[in-house]
Amino acid sequence: MTEMNKTELAEILEQLEKYKGRHTELVTIYVPSGYDINSVQRQLGAEKSTAKNIKSTGTRKNVIDALEKLIRELKTLKKTPENGLALFSGNISKVEGQQDLQLWAIEPPSPIKSRLYRCDKEFVLEPLKEMLEVSEVFGLLVMDRKEATIGLLEGKRIEVLQKMTSGVPSKVRAGGQSSQRFHRITEGLTKKFYKRIADEMKNIFFNMPKLKGIIIGGPVPTKDEFLDVEYMVTQLREKIIGKVDIGDASASGLNELVEKSQNLLKDHERTLEKKDVEKFFQNLGENPEKTFLGEENTRRALEVGAVEILYLSNKLSKSLIKELTEIAKNTGAEVKVISTETTEGEQFYNMGGIGSILRFKI
Repeated sequence: MTEMNKTELAEILEQLEKYKGRHTELVTIYVPSGYDINSVQRQLGAEKSTAKNIKSTGTRKNVIDALEKLIRELKTLKKTPENGLALFSGNISKVEGQQDLQLWAIEPPSPIKSRLYRCDKEFVLEPLKEMLEVSEVFGLLVMDRKEATIGLLEGKRIEVLQKMTSGVPSKVRAGGQSSQRFHRITEGLTKKFYKRIADEMKNIFFNMPKLKGIIIGGPVPTKDEFLDVEYMVTQLREKIIGKVDIGDASASGLNELVEKSQNLLKDHERTLEKKDVEKFFQNLGENPEKTFLGEENTRRALEVGAVEILYLSNKLSKSLIKELTEIAKNTGAEVKVISTETTEGEQFYNMGGIGSILRFKI
C-alpha cells in the first residue's frame, strides 16, 4: 500500500487510465475512511461466488483471480488507512490469452468519502481525479483609473482573465476646456469604467462555486473609490478579503498583488510552497553543513538515512522524482515537490531542482 501526494497520484492515474480490459474484468474498490476493512473482505468473497456464473472462461478466471488478489491484500491490513483506500486489480496483458495480473493499493492524499465496488472494462478513477482538482480559488483585481486586470489564483497558478482600459484622458486637457468641465468629463468616464469593472467581475466570479475570496490592489485613492461606492453586487462585495496598495494595474501587477497578500493567503498552497522553499534557502545559508543542494550529495545523504526533508522540483523527470521519493520514504524522510509557479520555485529548479535538509551531519 502506498500513501501518495498529489504529484505521485497524478502519475499513477495517468498509468491506470491506459489500461483497458477486453471484457468487464478490471476491478475497482473504494473504501471510505473509517470503514470496516473486514466487511470489504466479506463483500469480495461474495462477489467471487457470483463471478463463478460468468459464461466466458477467460473473463471468469480473470475476475476471480483479481478478487482473490484483492482479498489477500486486504488481509495484510489491520484497519482501513486514515484517508481510506483505493484498490485496482485486473489482467492488463495486451496479448489475448495471456495473463498479467496486477494490483494497486493506494492511500490517497485526501479522505475517500463513498464506498464503491465495480467490475468494468476500465478502472474507475474519477474520485481520485477530483482530489487533484483545486478545491478553492481566489479572484484578483488590480486597477487604477486608466487600466484594470482581472485574474484568478488557482492553486499555485495565476491566470489573467480580462484586461480593460478606461479611455479616461490624461491631465493635460484640450485647449478651451474649463477645469470644471474637464473634471466632470474625467469623473464621468472614471465612474463608467468602475461600473464596467464591476460588471465584468460579476460575469466572471458570480457563479464560480470554488471562489473563496477576492483581493483588490491599486493606488490608495483608486481602489478605495471603487470600493466606497457599491459598484459590485453584494454577494461579491462580501467575498472581498483584503485590499493591497500597489501601483501596477497590468498583468504583472497580479503577481505583485499575490506576493503582497501572503497574510491573507497564509493557508493557501502557493503561500505554503513559497515558505517551504524559503526555509530551504534559509537553511542553506545559515546551516550549510546540514543542507545539501544537488543530486550527488542528496543521494549520499538519502543512502545513509540522514535526510529529514527532501525537496524535488516538479520539472525533474518523472522517473527521477519517483526513484528519489521511494528512497526517501524508505528512510522516513518527508518529500516536498516544488512547482515553478513561484519565483522561488523557478529559482530552485534553475539551481538543480534537488535539495535536502538533514537530520544530522554526514
